[in-house]
Amino acid sequence: MNRTSLAGLAALALILAGGAWFALGSTTSSDEADKSDEPGGASAGTAGARNSGGALSAAQIKALAIRTEAAAAADAVPLASVPGQVTLPPEARVAVSTPFAGTVARLFVLEGESVSRGQPLATVRAAQAIQFSADLARARANLALQGERARRLDTLAREGVVAGARADEARASLRQSQASVAESGRLLALAGASGDGTITLRAPISGRVARVSVETGGPVGGETAPFVIEDTEALSLDIQLPERLAGKVRPGMQVAIAAPQEGAPAITGRIVTVGGSLHPVTRSVVAKARLDGAGGLVPGRGVMAVVSDTSVAPRAGVSVPTAAVTRVGERDVVFVAQQGRFVRRTVDVVAEAGGRTVIAAGLRAGEKVAVSGVAELKSLLAEQ
Repeated sequence: MNRTSLAGLAALALILAGGAWFALGSTTSSDEADKSDEPGGASAGTAGARNSGGALSAAQIKALAIRTEAAAAADAVPLASVPGQVTLPPEARVAVSTPFAGTVARLFVLEGESVSRGQPLATVRAAQAIQFSADLARARANLALQGERARRLDTLAREGVVAGARADEARASLRQSQASVAESGRLLALAGASGDGTITLRAPISGRVARVSVETGGPVGGETAPFVIEDTEALSLDIQLPERLAGKVRPGMQVAIAAPQEGAPAITGRIVTVGGSLHPVTRSVVAKARLDGAGGLVPGRGVMAVVSDTSVAPRAGVSVPTAAVTRVGERDVVFVAQQGRFVRRTVDVVAEAGGRTVIAAGLRAGEKVAVSGVAELKSLLAEQ
């Protein structure tokens, strides 16, 4: 037997031992008005009426430690509150590699360390880089010769001394030399190589070192990347949409997540994709959203995401303390103080944040709900 059932039975025994009794009543529709104060506040002359049809006396309420609070009106009720997981979008990961095979001479960072753009990650010794540096030096020297030759033949061609074709050939050779020098220069610059064969691998973005797959003295090059950097400020969100929301949530809708730091503003974003079919096991649809900022979130963290449709007029609803809402089977319910008794009411919960739960249907503003003693009421009204 679970803790809730034990607490309820204990409370029931306490009431029966004191000579009080409780009669179960049928659920009253949400259209009934709250025509009285909280249960137990009536005079002794009406005590007998309050002990019938599911009523509780003042002594019973005191014994169960039941406290009520009125539901507050809530504007801009969201579409739903659904579970999600913080993830990294594909473009947030950048691999750091080198086109030259070599040996790691020195490592500067550890896996998990934060780095800034351009910060050195490691130095590599590569004989191939020395060869490319020498080739680049020869290509530059040849470029100077080709440039001088092209200018000379161009002058002679204009004077009619040589055929114009020879000047055209010289210009073509010059362009070829220029392309060779530019290509070798880009390759060496990309690798961060110097003339002595030393290559400095640097962080291409600011972020976190997600992976270090080399060690000092180990080989690098080929088709593997020794480092992977993650941009921890570019986060996305994977959302599990229940079957009831399939077809209702669309790209462009707003999502909001409570910030990890208490008192910090909510982290917002937009849904970018929504799956087209239900998962056969979970009966849910996966949606993905991009967040506008990290706000202290880390990839892999589970969160509750509030989904809102800002393209339509906001819905009206109510909010109650989260402690007032409990689960009975697959339904969310509250216990409403109504005409001197408590009745169980099924509600449509759409969001929960800051100790408050937002309800879209099933409860009206001003209706009083139990915010303490809920477990006991749940046991006492189990058959309602």
